Amino acid sequence: MKIIDLFAGAGGLSEGFRQEGYEIIAHVEMDKSACNTLKTREAFYYLKENVLLDIYINYLLKKITRDELYESIPQNILDRVIEAEISNKTIPKIFKQIDELIEGDTVDLIIGGPPCQAYSTAGISRDPNRMKNDPRNYFYRYYVRFLRKYQPKMFVFENVRGILTAQEGKVFQNIKRNMRNAGYKVDYRILNASEFGVSQFRERVIIIGWKHDLPFKYPEFNLNIDAPTIQTLFDDLPKIKAGESVNGEKQYIKDPHEAISDIRQKNWNILTQHVARANNQNDLNIYRLVVEAWNNEGKVLKYNELPEDLKTHKNTDTFLDRYKNIKYERLSHTIVAHISKDGHYYIHPDIEQNRSLTVREAARIQSFPDDFYFEDSRTAAFKQIGNAVPPLMAKEIAKKLKSTEFLL
Repeated sequence: MKIIDLFAGAGGLSEGFRQEGYEIIAHVEMDKSACNTLKTREAFYYLKENVLLDIYINYLLKKITRDELYESIPQNILDRVIEAEISNKTIPKIFKQIDELIEGDTVDLIIGGPPCQAYSTAGISRDPNRMKNDPRNYFYRYYVRFLRKYQPKMFVFENVRGILTAQEGKVFQNIKRNMRNAGYKVDYRILNASEFGVSQFRERVIIIGWKHDLPFKYPEFNLNIDAPTIQTLFDDLPKIKAGESVNGEKQYIKDPHEAISDIRQKNWNILTQHVARANNQNDLNIYRLVVEAWNNEGKVLKYNELPEDLKTHKNTDTFLDRYKNIKYERLSHTIVAHISKDGHYYIHPDIEQNRSLTVREAARIQSFPDDFYFEDSRTAAFKQIGNAVPPLMAKEIAKKLKSTEFLL
């Protein structure tokens, strides 16, 4: 079951499909840091399959460099990651690169989701033109060109809920029409990651398309998968304060809870990217008040309710929830790419730690396994995580599609 992953990001969507046994022929992504992450993940799978995982572990423990890691991987494996912005100018070259990778074989499935900023509620609210002139409104056309070129049996197209109403619904109607004209029947659902075992409320539009001649219909998913609470999700991680970090071998404080076996398997004992931002004292004072308000009163503290000496913004009429804590006894609210700018919307529930989330904690909330490493800076890692499709959600979609006879 061979896949092309478009607008791949860090590979959350392809990670879920890969866990279900699909073969990723190519990832196409424009962001350099995300491409590095994809290459490192390709390296992980190659080394694991060839019983050479010690090389990957040595990289995580900083005993070898990234270049040395990549030198141990065949070039054709790393070449699966195509670093390119998809545009009319670049598509011919991308097609050529993919053709060389598939060597005349067929493509069973195309997956991916074009950048969603043009459809997001936040993006539209900030733009005086309501994002009508944003070229990202039309990135779906590039996706359709890949459908026409490779004629997969099926495809999965993911995006934010706002795609349904962008430009009074015209964009979504155009998307469906273009997909149908390319030879596919299409259907969609608004799916919530929390119903797929992900510790996060995250709604996404999932379009599935299939060739006109296939007797297929949109699958019914088992939406009764219990997601672990944040308490369970974080229970084995070392406690750290703002500016501190704990990483390395045998640094977990206990064995993983059975409920998070998809995220940390019992034999995995290398903790990475558990590094907390160093916040200024003003932010830390606010964090403490936010967590105290929830713990003591079950109250979400608004910005205009803060003591005057802690307020640094003049705007006390809008965006009043700019500081928000994760709750131990619940699931997380949606992790978005803004977490790369600051952690104010993702305050750790433990008042004694008094900080925002680490990269590893955010990755767990998105259901990335602990053996998944995000390349380059902490800011780049947070951005990759916030933009990703939760792998556990992708895995359930992949499992359902695999159960059809068309992809066998």
